[in-house]
Amino acid sequence: MKKRGQKKFHRLKTWQLLVLLVPLLFVDATLLRLDHIRMTELRDNVMASDEAEEDEAVIAEKLATLKDYVFNNMVINVVDDNGEQKVTFGTGPFYLEHTYIRAANKALNEAEARLADDSNPNGNIYGMAGEVCRAAAIANGWSWDDANFINCMVGEIQKYPASDDLQSQLVASLPSTELYRHNYASPVWAPTLTGWMILITLIVVVVIFIRFVTWVILRLSLLFM
Repeated sequence: MKKRGQKKFHRLKTWQLLVLLVPLLFVDATLLRLDHIRMTELRDNVMASDEAEEDEAVIAEKLATLKDYVFNNMVINVVDDNGEQKVTFGTGPFYLEHTYIRAANKALNEAEARLADDSNPNGNIYGMAGEVCRAAAIANGWSWDDANFINCMVGEIQKYPASDDLQSQLVASLPSTELYRHNYASPVWAPTLTGWMILITLIVVVVIFIRFVTWVILRLSLLFM
């Protein structure tokens, strides 16, 4: 049966293969679009959980679902790279801003508690930074968990030098923003329905190309005979 199928395929004329190629391309585009839509839904679920400030375990579970889907499917995406639109395989970079702000605030609160009885010769630098940044927050309409307020606090705290003999750490150990930045890459080809259909399409394209090149060579050889 395999040999029969191969013979039937080879008997197809080039124009028939071209006609076959049109619906194949349409099916490929549709399947790629569906894969992209599913990835977008999963990524939006993660972002919605982040914005709603859900438990980190819930966000981690949704991230794992997104990662597993992207790693096992062909996901073509268009991302903005410094104003340029680029095609990539995967989610593209996304940032869990609210989760980061919660972690940063926790670190700042811990720093405030440590600085309450601090022997820093500059005094309670957290309190002094708070006075400066609260005024800026009122003027600019920042909320207490706004990234601008956090950056202001960190900048003010870091203005005061810390000595080696201080009993407590003066500057909050803020988590790296890279821990909350994600970018999952998908394979160029995966053994899914989309992947197999694209492979079939590529085979048809290669056969058409080979037949066209063969036809051109034969025509040229006839001209010079």
